[in-house]
Amino acid sequence: MWRELWERHSGKLIGSACGLVLGIVYLIAGFWDMLIFAFLVYIGYYVGRKLDRREPLFEREELLQWLTERWRMFR
Repeated sequence: MWRELWERHSGKLIGSACGLVLGIVYLIAGFWDMLIFAFLVYIGYYVGRKLDRREPLFEREELLQWLTERWRMFR
């Protein structure tokens, strides 16, 4: 069971574990808000899910278009 879980969802497991560790470190260092902890765990899960599906973390063309539109107002 554990081997199958690892083979099918290794990215999600690693990402969630990293988010969990970072969240615990944040909670120990300063108990500001539990939303930060949940956000860190979610970010880890999201990155892991993208890795499992072999998808890019962000779409390069969309990011480039968004950045060029945002920076045009400064020209």
